[in-house]
Amino acid sequence: MSKKCALFLPLLAAVILLAGCTKTEFSRNSSDPSGTAQSSGEEAQPLSFEATDTEGNSVSGDIFSRSKLTMVNVWATYCNPCLREMPGLGELAEEYDSEEFQILGIISDIPEGTEPKTMELVEELIEKTGADYPHLLLNKSLYDALLTDVAAVPTTFFIDENGTILDTVIGSMEKSAWEERVNALLEKE
Repeated sequence: MSKKCALFLPLLAAVILLAGCTKTEFSRNSSDPSGTAQSSGEEAQPLSFEATDTEGNSVSGDIFSRSKLTMVNVWATYCNPCLREMPGLGELAEEYDSEEFQILGIISDIPEGTEPKTMELVEELIEKTGADYPHLLLNKSLYDALLTDVAAVPTTFFIDENGTILDTVIGSMEKSAWEERVNALLEKE
């Protein structure tokens, strides 16, 4: 077994075991109707990671500085609620000015270095759902920065231009509900 495989198998197994699909929306900051409360009084640390997208481009935590608000949608290829909400997310990505709002996908069950046949399936799912925005492949850096507390997919994070998580939503939602959440967060910025 290669070193790379030995590193990713336990990580992938943990993500798959923990990442059950869920349809119900739950916000970790549900006590704050705006969805913008910071938790436990701790000062948030900006996210730092290095990853690769499905096109083979390097992506780092600096991607958050490109937009006032970034929606990071963590999904899996086996998750029907994830796939059902992706067409609406693709439409949202097109409707906003990228300096205001952008969407970034993280494929929780596909690690960097995945075989080409699997990557063809991923590309087919992205094309079929119209989710035409960057999608990152799982690696240790990305997992450590953002996914250690993800217990279900889809999980969605809203992150500001400084790399600070503003809100977390567990579960899928319709496009109109996402749009309301995005607009509320943009108004706060």
